[in-house]
Amino acid sequence: MNLRPKLRSPPLTAAAVPHNYKATLSKMPRKTLLRPTLALAFFLTIFAIYSFISHSPPNHDARTSNNLGNIHFRSLERDNDVNKKVKIYMYDLPRRFTYGVIESYAAARGGEPVGNDASLKYPGNQHPAEWHLFSDLNRPSEERIDSAVTRVMDPDEADLFYVPFFSSLSLVVNPIRPATVNVSSDRAVYNDEQTQEALMDWLEEQVYWKRNNGWDHVFICQDPNALYKVIDRIKNGVLLVSDFGRLARNQASLVKDVILPYSHRINTYKGDIGLENRKSLLFFMGNRYRKEGGKIRDLLFQLLENERDVIIKHGAQSRESRRAATQGMHTSKFCLHPAGDTPSACRLFDAIVSLCVPVIVSDYIELPFEGVINYRKIAIFVDTNTAVKPGQLVKLLRRVDPEEILEFQKELQKVKRYFEYEDPNGTVKEIWRQVSQKLPLIQLMSNRDKRIVRRDLIEPDCSCLCSNQSGVHTTL
Repeated sequence: MNLRPKLRSPPLTAAAVPHNYKATLSKMPRKTLLRPTLALAFFLTIFAIYSFISHSPPNHDARTSNNLGNIHFRSLERDNDVNKKVKIYMYDLPRRFTYGVIESYAAARGGEPVGNDASLKYPGNQHPAEWHLFSDLNRPSEERIDSAVTRVMDPDEADLFYVPFFSSLSLVVNPIRPATVNVSSDRAVYNDEQTQEALMDWLEEQVYWKRNNGWDHVFICQDPNALYKVIDRIKNGVLLVSDFGRLARNQASLVKDVILPYSHRINTYKGDIGLENRKSLLFFMGNRYRKEGGKIRDLLFQLLENERDVIIKHGAQSRESRRAATQGMHTSKFCLHPAGDTPSACRLFDAIVSLCVPVIVSDYIELPFEGVINYRKIAIFVDTNTAVKPGQLVKLLRRVDPEEILEFQKELQKVKRYFEYEDPNGTVKEIWRQVSQKLPLIQLMSNRDKRIVRRDLIEPDCSCLCSNQSGVHTTL
């Protein structure tokens, strides 16, 4: 490469210009200006088009223009999010497993058949998640744009398969007490166990069940006894449960499954945080005598029923009891949550929406949505051994500073939407988000399942984190 500088010719002087220079120039070919002129014209044309498109006329409301731009941007974001969402296919089950369960429940209480399914009402109870998830997936897709899952109508497109059997309602179709109204004697008696078996006979014939041995299927069994007859046949799937109190460690785990909140049975507290109207120190209303882990309730009744500023009452589920519980929880600083027949109960969620600080005495409880909720900020945990020492529980609570109670209430206010099934940004949305996060594990387990050798093990093969086996320690 030649690095020498180019030498410029010196300017011509008048003496140095020959007399025939102009004539010579006229004979020389001219350097055309057409090409640079066209290039410049092309550039100016492009610039003009761009200016025209990007220019907007004066707008006295600049926010309108900005909002339109934001809407367009959000629209693009949503289109991208749809591609990222977990695709879920909801089985179109035979009617007997969905609306048929509601109809049987009503018939067992003297209800008359209705003309169409839209007229059927799911009865209010503490296990309504199955209805809310079913209803949510039946909503138009444009109403579910913020959900972590999107429903697909083609099972070949699905990542997960939802089985919308109303298992908790099925469990209680036949009332414990005889119906108070006339029930036709020729009405077929509903049988929950037979219904569970029929569901599995139908499901196990489906090609998508056989494909991955059920790992990519989602079952709702919110009542602790729901689907108990067939639990070993569905244990590979994602189980949506209230706790693990009646499940073996090879049937359910924190990694594979999702803990759901019970539906609260009392009215949500509408007031502000504060202690002025909360004169009682501690409140509890519920069944005094329970089985298994719930035996602690009777001990707590004996210890607390004569304590100053403590309200502890025996009461069963009824409208009158719910009214009394609403009044008690809305006017107390702390609400007691001892274990029942299983480690959890709806009373905990009644306390949360009442902004009444829960006092949890249940060593093996599992709690919903712990990935987004730090329960140490909204509840006090007291281990059973400490709670049953005379005077100890009340002494611990009286030591809590009023400012600490207000901090608890502020945190309860922040998270109570997670326990509102009717809130569009509440429980249902979080359940689907939790389910969507199980997909990588499901893919791992289904792939693993296809290559491992079947083994006869003495102990259950529990290859993931199981339910709480360690208990809790007092936090005060």
